[in-house]
Amino acid sequence: MTELRYTLLSDGSSDRMLLHILTWLLSSHLSNWAIQAEWANLGKLPQPPKTLPDKIKTSLELYPCDLLFVHRDAENESRNKRISEIHEAVKQTGEFVRVPVICVVPIRMTEAWLLFDENAIRRAAENPNGRQSLQLPNLSIIEQLPDPKNELCQILRQASGFTGRRLKQFKAREREKIQRLAELIDDFSQLNVLSAFQALDADIRNVIQTEGWKIE
Repeated sequence: MTELRYTLLSDGSSDRMLLHILTWLLSSHLSNWAIQAEWANLGKLPQPPKTLPDKIKTSLELYPCDLLFVHRDAENESRNKRISEIHEAVKQTGEFVRVPVICVVPIRMTEAWLLFDENAIRRAAENPNGRQSLQLPNLSIIEQLPDPKNELCQILRQASGFTGRRLKQFKAREREKIQRLAELIDDFSQLNVLSAFQALDADIRNVIQTEGWKIE
């Protein structure tokens, strides 16, 4: 079995949830390959790099790989601008980057890509048999939500069914619950209706073809 190692360099620690999505996408195209994922935990360093070019170089030095994903949330900027920033940062590293680089840029925030699996949300909220109406946003509009992270947190709180002190304790662990939600989703194919997800999938397919990584 052929092995593919990839590294994710993300905006923040909470965005390591993307590892589950990226592994799912790669496995959907390279079904017989062993996919090995690493998150570039640069925050643990005594002097973390500050600029994106330096973050890219440090990620590749500490987490050698066959493929590098660089994540930026679009937030209040256009997706194209974020992608241009990543490409420029790679260019500024000169000849240092010798592996393919794929941009991961959700329209707003990564959390939007977790707002679709009701069963997984209930399980992540520790209330799998809950009957609260969660009113998940329609997939067609989740890329336009102004604050997907807040939306997801509100839905997780609602799904938990907790009140009072237990709700307060739950809120303190919301980052952990979001990570758990990403782990619990085993099929991200519903996201294929989203433009940014389609673009990411297309970029992955293009790299696989360019690099000659064939399904065995």
